[in-house]
Amino acid sequence: MSRTERPSRTSINGTRHILNVQGKEPGYEYRFVNDTDNRIAEMEDRGYEIVRDKSVKVGDKRVANPTADGTPVTITKGGLTSYLMRIKKEWYLEDQAAKQKMVDDVEASMKTEAAAQGLYGKLEITRS
Repeated sequence: MSRTERPSRTSINGTRHILNVQGKEPGYEYRFVNDTDNRIAEMEDRGYEIVRDKSVKVGDKRVANPTADGTPVTITKGGLTSYLMRIKKEWYLEDQAAKQKMVDDVEASMKTEAAAQGLYGKLEITRS
């Protein structure tokens, strides 16, 4: 007798994976952006685009959650709508490197200032 594969099941413990994204296109970094103030437009100015691909699924399966082709992928919780947005991976990595450079510069200035003030001891900044 052969075994047939059954569909994957979601947890019964009460937790739902509402931010789980399936069907991501390789080469992109995805994130949810809350639709508050001018946040969506700001993210578009930074190179993000709203995901409208019907093959991208968010969260656990829901019976009454139809979406039309070309409709933005969203989640709504507590009256707040969040849009799934994506950016090219290379641009994302550039942004992360720029943010890290700012952190490195601040840390370097802290060390320089401590040395200039003639403080005793050793200033060590570590990341775990």
